[in-house]
Amino acid sequence: MKNGRIAVPSMGSGGLDGMRSGHFGHCDVFTLIDVKDGEIVDVSILQNAEHVQGGCMVPVNLLAENKVNALIVGGIGMRPLAGFRQVGIEVYHDDQRPEIRPVVEDLIAGKLPQISDDQVCGGGGGKRAM
Repeated sequence: MKNGRIAVPSMGSGGLDGMRSGHFGHCDVFTLIDVKDGEIVDVSILQNAEHVQGGCMVPVNLLAENKVNALIVGGIGMRPLAGFRQVGIEVYHDDQRPEIRPVVEDLIAGKLPQISDDQVCGGGGGKRAM
């Protein structure tokens, strides 16, 4: 990816040297990385919106409104993945490295794969009502 805005679900205060969140919908913030001509030109932080049950489209719409072109996730459910595809945000997958900077650099270099349908999560965080 040579030009555009990358979003990375992040823990705590985020940032390029921060750590990624394992599940995009429940992250604290999104780290937004602006790329121009293959170089990082700006990094900003976007507060995640309240994630209510069944509200998987809330972060989709939030990132679309903030002109995100690509999202890097460790895991994502089918509904939000379909939502990102609908709004034209490409979703890339890396579940091995928790650091933000190396996966962003890999995406810019074209080394990160887009997520496939067989890599999606069941979602919901595994908590069932009794």
